[in-house]
Amino acid sequence: MLRTGKQLRLRRLSLAGDNRHLFVPLDHSVSDGPIVPADKWDDLLRALVAGGADGIIVHKGRARSIAPDILRNCALVVHLSASTACSADVHAKVLVADVEEALALGADAVSVHVNIGSDTEAQQLADLGAVARSCDAWGMPLIAMVYPRGPRIKDPRDPALLAHLANVAADLGADMVKTSVALPIDRMAEVVAGSPIPVLAAGGPPDGSDLVEYGAAVMASGCRGLAVGRRIFSSPTPAALVAHLSAVVHGDSDGNNGVGIADGMRMANYSTIVAGVA
Repeated sequence: MLRTGKQLRLRRLSLAGDNRHLFVPLDHSVSDGPIVPADKWDDLLRALVAGGADGIIVHKGRARSIAPDILRNCALVVHLSASTACSADVHAKVLVADVEEALALGADAVSVHVNIGSDTEAQQLADLGAVARSCDAWGMPLIAMVYPRGPRIKDPRDPALLAHLANVAADLGADMVKTSVALPIDRMAEVVAGSPIPVLAAGGPPDGSDLVEYGAAVMASGCRGLAVGRRIFSSPTPAALVAHLSAVVHGDSDGNNGVGIADGMRMANYSTIVAGVA
C-alpha cells in the first residue's frame, strides 16, 4: 500500500504523465528574504499554475498559507532544509521539518538540500539518509538537491563531479536529484548517463542569457526536467515564461515529446556560447 502511495505521488509530480518535470522552487524567502510582496504571493502562485508548472517547492510554514484550490493542478513539494545568507557558513544546511509534517500538509514530495564539499557535508549526508528512511516508511517521494559548494570544490561545473553527486543522491535513497548543469551543456549527457535516478537541472544559464533556449539545451542532454526559481518569480510575466518552459519540458503542440531536432540544434549552438562560462 505504501508503495502504491509513492507511485501515486510520483504521478502527481508530472502532470502530463510523461515523467518529465518543471518545478518552481520558492524557498528563497528563507535564504535571501521576500521574493514578492506578501499581498502578491497568491497572484504569483496562480500565475505559475496557469503557466503549467508541475510543482512548487516551499517551506512548511508557507505551505500552510496556500489556498487549496491553487494546488488543484499543481503538486506541492515541501522543502525540509534551510540556511540564511546571514549565516557564518551559508553552505551549512540544517533540517527544519520532517516527512510527517509534510504529509500533514498534503505534500506530494519532500526535498532536502546537501552541499558536497562544504564543512558540514557529513551532517548533511546523515540528514539525507534519515529523511530517505522516513520517505520509504511513508511512501513519500524524495528530491535531493545536491550541489558542489564549499571550499573543497575546484570546478562546480565538472561533469565527473556532478555525476558523483547524482550517485550520492541515488545511493542514499532519493527518487530524483536536482543539481547544477555541466559546462559545456552537451557534457550534461555524461551526468545523466551515470545517474540511476532522474536528473533535474537547477537554475538558469550562468551568463544570464535566454532561459528557454537554455532549457531546451538542457532537456536535449537527457535531463528529465528543470527546477527554476529566481528567473521565473522575478519575471514580469511569470505565467508566460512558465508556459514556454513547460512546452520545452513536456513537448509542443505538434506532439513532440521533449525536445526535437530543432532543439538539438539549439543545444549545439547554446553549448558553444556558454562553453567558456565558469
